Amino acid sequence: MNKADDAKSLIQQALDKALVAQQPLARKNVERLRRVHPDDTPQKLIRRLDRYYLAAITASGGASGAAGAVPGAGIPTALADVMVFTEASVLYTLSLAEVHGTHPEDFERRKLLVLTVLLGDGAVRTLDKVVGRTGPYWARRIVGAIPMSAINRANKVLGPRFITKYGTQQGVLVLSKQVPLGIGAALGAGGNHVFGRLTIKSARAIFGDSPSDWAGDEHEDEATFGPGSGDPTP
Repeated sequence: MNKADDAKSLIQQALDKALVAQQPLARKNVERLRRVHPDDTPQKLIRRLDRYYLAAITASGGASGAAGAVPGAGIPTALADVMVFTEASVLYTLSLAEVHGTHPEDFERRKLLVLTVLLGDGAVRTLDKVVGRTGPYWARRIVGAIPMSAINRANKVLGPRFITKYGTQQGVLVLSKQVPLGIGAALGAGGNHVFGRLTIKSARAIFGDSPSDWAGDEHEDEATFGPGSGDPTP
C-alpha cells in the first residue's frame, strides 16, 4: 500500500470512528448547551453551534499550518488536520440533527447524513439519482424514509468521494504550508474556515429551517468540538 492509500485508509477510519463516538456526545452537547443557555431558541443554539464549530476547525487549521512549516512535518500534520476536521464536522452535523429532532441511530443512515452535509450539492445530485426523486431538506428523509438498500448504494458512492475530496484539499494546503511559520498558520486556518463555512451552508440546505421551539425537556453545559473531547468535566 502506498502513502496515498495509507492516508485514505486513515481518513476512512477517522470518519467511521467519529460516526460511532460522536453520536452520544452530540446528544450531550445539545443538552449541555440548553442547560447553560436556557433562553436559547433552536435557531440561536444552532448559531452557537456554528460559532463553536468554526472556531475549532480554524484553530486546528492554524496549528497544522504552523507545524507544516517544520521540515518533514507537512504530511503528518495535514492528515491530523483532516482527522480533526472530520471529527468536528461529524459532531457538528449530529448536534444539528439533535436540535432538529432527527436521530439517526442506524450507522449507515448517520453516515449518509454526514456525507451529504459535507459534500453538499454533489451528494444531493447522487441522492436524486439513487432515490429517484428530488426535493429539499434531505435530512429527515435520510433518517426515516429512504430504503436501506438506497442508503447503502449512496454511501458506496459518497464515502470514497469524501475521502478523495478532503484528502486532496488538505494535500493542496500541505504544499502551501511549506512557508514561513506565520504565513503557514494563516493559510491553514483560512482554508479550514472556508471549508467550515461551506459545511454550515450545506447543513442549512439539508436540514432546512430550525424548529420554532423545543419539543424536549431540560438540557445541560458547554459545547466541545474536536478529538478527545469525551464527556466534559462539570
